[in-house]
Amino acid sequence: MNQHHYLPHTEADIARMLARCGASSLDDFYSDVEPDLRIKKPYDVCPGMSEPELDAYMRRLSSANRELICFAGGGFYHHHTPAAVEAITSRSEFLTAYTPYQPEISQGTLQYIFEYQSMMAELTGLDVSNASMYDGATATAEAMIMAVASARKKRRVLISATINPAVAAVVGTYAAGAGITVETIPEHEGITDRTAFTEMLGSGDVAGVIVASPNYYGILEDYSGWADECHAVKALLIMNCHASALGVIRTPGEWGADIACGEAQSLGIPLNYGGPGLGYLCARRDLMRKMPGRIVGATTDADGQRVFVLTLQAREQHIRRQKATSNICSNQGIMTLHAAAYLSLMGSEGLAEVNRLGSEAMHSLAEKLCATGRMSLLYPGRTFLNETAFKINRPLDADRIIDSLADHGILAGIKLDDDAILVAATEMCSPADIDRYVSLVNNL
Repeated sequence: MNQHHYLPHTEADIARMLARCGASSLDDFYSDVEPDLRIKKPYDVCPGMSEPELDAYMRRLSSANRELICFAGGGFYHHHTPAAVEAITSRSEFLTAYTPYQPEISQGTLQYIFEYQSMMAELTGLDVSNASMYDGATATAEAMIMAVASARKKRRVLISATINPAVAAVVGTYAAGAGITVETIPEHEGITDRTAFTEMLGSGDVAGVIVASPNYYGILEDYSGWADECHAVKALLIMNCHASALGVIRTPGEWGADIACGEAQSLGIPLNYGGPGLGYLCARRDLMRKMPGRIVGATTDADGQRVFVLTLQAREQHIRRQKATSNICSNQGIMTLHAAAYLSLMGSEGLAEVNRLGSEAMHSLAEKLCATGRMSLLYPGRTFLNETAFKINRPLDADRIIDSLADHGILAGIKLDDDAILVAATEMCSPADIDRYVSLVNNL
């Protein structure tokens, strides 16, 4: 009889394993562990439950959660996920191998990755897309590594101060381990300082330049001529973009960027207490062999039927570990499928409608908040889509607004400073939600 309810090993199994290890008991097996580090009381694990009991227990736990109306963004956004997405992601055709190394048994997985790649390439205006990136921050770090690998002897990368600080921190961590020098292009009134960019680029040895669209403050910056300046000194232009916004804003391909990367959570992936996310990475065709992750291609089998296969596998760690382009191995398959299903259902018109509704909600909120005199735009005159930064007028401060509105069921935004807050709106924010937000701020 197994005394551990949550472990599959029987007494006989444990005895055989101990004998194989040359230990007489579990205490003997763990004898090298210091006594002070060992648990001396039973695990605090509840007893087994029947299915109805477990269902009731989980419902009691979930009832303790508070669902707040979300006006926070900063890279992750509360969008509606069509019910059909869950139905599609549950289809048995897609429940194939976790890692699609064997195409014969992985056609479902390979097909949705191929469709995802096709849609992301169209969305970014670039030639090729991969899959298997963890999140937007690590995808941006991998883009940096691609730029350095392409430049060969250059190991200096410039990054705009207007990029999400969390993304910049991850890029810095990757750079430290890879021996890459990262320098920050300063910002001026909410956008990247163009003069500083030109001067820093002209000092030489720059492999790549990383900018954001929209930037961290929600501002749409003008990158006219940036790609030409980068290419003149043989550097690559990398654009970190809010994936959903690419349905309506100028694409990285149209700006002349070499690589597009970022977070794809906005493509219908629900917010779940911090994750999971989905990193995307797209590039020009000539950079394809420098890309990490999976690339799926379409071909025909011996019978002439259309099939899908992994391409360029020699770059991956299961083929040549020491010479792999990257050691990323988790394929983020379910999130890739989720985004592909969302994009296929929404289409270009649906994506444009989502952004139109979010933009209208954000501009309405901004106008009404500024009219209260309690807050004003941090960067007036700048173009924004569905997110912008506000300056908070005294005696209010960011903590007071965030805490007070949370007590009334509203996630007010992200604190930038004591007197500044970043606020976002999506199609999920109704006119009544906006009026309530404004009323609460006005009465503080």
